[in-house]
Amino acid sequence: MIPKVARLFRYQRLLSQQNRNMGVYYKSGALKAMPPVNAFGILGVFCTMIPGILLGAIISKNIASFLEENDLFVPEDEDDD
Repeated sequence: MIPKVARLFRYQRLLSQQNRNMGVYYKSGALKAMPPVNAFGILGVFCTMIPGILLGAIISKNIASFLEENDLFVPEDEDDD
């Protein structure tokens, strides 16, 4: 049992050393270079969201009309008096 526990701790220590090396600093203590940044900003957000929302609306409209044509789902009007 003890060799298994020792092996587990050794493996955990190895993983923590690997994760530490993947950070911002090199082993020598120097800073790593800054990764490249895509500066699309708010324009990129809108160019992604608007087509996605429109495509989702078109698909849902087509599915709703298909369900109504085939009498699979017909919304009923409710009177809330």
